[in-house]
Amino acid sequence: MSSGNLGVGALTESNIAIVRGVAESLGQRVRFIVLGSGSETLPALEAELAAAGHALENQRVRLFRASFREQVRRCDLVIDIGEGDSFADIYGFKRFFYYWLSKNIVCSLGKPLILAPQTIGPFDGAAARVLAKQVMARCRKVFARDNLSSDYLKQLGVTKNTGEAIDVAFRLPFQAKQFADNGKTRVGINVSGLLFNGGYTGGNQFGLSIDYPATIRRLIQHFQAQPEVEVHLVGHVIEPHMPSEDDYVRGVSLAQEFPGVIVAPVFTRPSEAKSYIAGLDFFTGARMHACIAAFSSAVPVVPMAYSRKFNGLFGTLGYNTIADCKADSDDVVCSKIAAGYTARQQLKEKVQDSLKRVEERLNRYEANLAQVLGAVIGK
Repeated sequence: MSSGNLGVGALTESNIAIVRGVAESLGQRVRFIVLGSGSETLPALEAELAAAGHALENQRVRLFRASFREQVRRCDLVIDIGEGDSFADIYGFKRFFYYWLSKNIVCSLGKPLILAPQTIGPFDGAAARVLAKQVMARCRKVFARDNLSSDYLKQLGVTKNTGEAIDVAFRLPFQAKQFADNGKTRVGINVSGLLFNGGYTGGNQFGLSIDYPATIRRLIQHFQAQPEVEVHLVGHVIEPHMPSEDDYVRGVSLAQEFPGVIVAPVFTRPSEAKSYIAGLDFFTGARMHACIAAFSSAVPVVPMAYSRKFNGLFGTLGYNTIADCKADSDDVVCSKIAAGYTARQQLKEKVQDSLKRVEERLNRYEANLAQVLGAVIGK
């Protein structure tokens, strides 16, 4: 909840909204215990839930201490979102093992565990594949958020307790920002501090086929050359203590190189970022939840994919207007984004059509949650 990664926060808030709605349909109220990397809560969200008879508390996960087990024992049901894409070994085995162990602890304590819609895998290492299969077999339900993850589960032989939905962040509430009418077309560019710095290792960790910093600079130059365009650099991960991750700091630095661009403010919660993005006319970026914020508010968007989570998610929705930063050249990425801007009205219509599929898939997830909650309540 207190993560500087607003994508992680968006998943948390959206899952809370979904569970709240399902519980209320069953005439129940919920005490939400968020187990995450920080202990700070959001007073505004806490007040919203309290007004409806629910409760919220935030507990910092210390996996190797008794306090984690004590918090899990308080729960009737555990829903694990895995930061959306962290149940994989692409970020390193240590991070995978941490998430694997937390899931096993929950199951060992006899608590029903649901893996909320997320990217499953890839597990490139043989050990990770074996461990992932073991713990998923113990889960009450495993939800993939795209068809590529569903196919991957089948390849692993995990089929008995699986389902397919879509990213829960599509449910994140927002109110589109009303910018002053200056006659400009507002183009938002999310600059990933992580990709700009070559990943956590600083050495093109994600195997990009483009020179990411050079491509970002080309995009800013391209849009600034359009007299009708106003460029907004929108950060979606704000981590001042982790400069290799921080989008905002990178945006400020680029604004010094390109006078006239507008750097979006530091947002205090995910819905603020989504509301800002919803007020733009076109969007592109490499933070997937920034792109989901645009998509789910019907802003035409060209995602800059750096892992299969992009292709899987947007492909599942029949939206194939993606710049693939692991396959395309710098020229192709820039031309795809420029073409998307030119055809933004047609893209907007595609987005609106795809949102019908989103609703169907989230309804499916909610129906499954209602079944599990009903069983928990009936005990």
